[in-house]
Amino acid sequence: METFFNIAEFPTSKGTVVTLGTFDGVHLGHQKIIKKLTESAQKMELKSLVLTFHPHPRTVLQDSSSLQLLNSIEEKKVLLAHQNIDFLVIHPFDKEFSRLTAEEFVVNVLVKKFNVKKIIIGYDHRFGRNRTATIEDLIHFGAVHGFEVEQISAEEINEITISSTKIREALHRGKIKIANDYLGYNYTLNGTVVQGQQIGRTIGFPTANIAIETSEKLIPCNGVYIAFAHIDNKKCQGVMNIGNRPTVNGQSQSIEIHLFDFNTSIYGEKITLELIEYIRPEQKFEDLNTLKSQIAKDKQIAADYFLDAQS
Repeated sequence: METFFNIAEFPTSKGTVVTLGTFDGVHLGHQKIIKKLTESAQKMELKSLVLTFHPHPRTVLQDSSSLQLLNSIEEKKVLLAHQNIDFLVIHPFDKEFSRLTAEEFVVNVLVKKFNVKKIIIGYDHRFGRNRTATIEDLIHFGAVHGFEVEQISAEEINEITISSTKIREALHRGKIKIANDYLGYNYTLNGTVVQGQQIGRTIGFPTANIAIETSEKLIPCNGVYIAFAHIDNKKCQGVMNIGNRPTVNGQSQSIEIHLFDFNTSIYGEKITLELIEYIRPEQKFEDLNTLKSQIAKDKQIAADYFLDAQS
């Protein structure tokens, strides 16, 4: 997959099949649409192209204080790379781009830059300045400029919407397995290992504290989780906590993971946390000894889970 970070960078090819959208989560519903794209491109002997945007259009066009994304742009790029597409174009979304009329978008982007021969799009997709153009307008433009329009059915669009909603709801409720089932992969958090209070080290359970790479990333509900950690091409088992650490009077949410059989300093390293299962909600313990005892139990639950998964 070749990636371009601006429409202007894209070299016009012999012809493309295009789909566009935010694709947040790149979940099973999205994967189904992208499979249509790649199969259609192969059948027509053309190149498959996904157009997406960064930042998310909602952050530019409306109040986005509550926006929570399933993927950062880097995570999305990695996920799309696994979908066998030829080209990914991540275009900077700003107010100037949003003011393009439907005809300007079709002619200057789809036709002149992408050399589109077919576009696969939702039946309810609206585009152009103030989102005034409809699928019927796109079909008209297609007839004029020589490209085909394939509509994604209402049923499939609803499936995608329902999936996205259910994934977010599941993550907010700690229902990790449900979220992972809809995603088709394990939900991940990406960030950098930073220095924490080092309290875990004093009770025999050192943890890596993680600063997440984007503030818009959806963080699952507070609690203790079974997780994998990917660090420097190594995959480690661990037990992870999301929360405010009430036992030690924590004042803000933190994400930390205790890695099994691991004693290497990784401050400043990039880390990917792969969430597998939810163990329990976060709670306040009467003292550090009680907390230590509970962490030992959590670790054993996680260790048993990994052992069962291997058998």
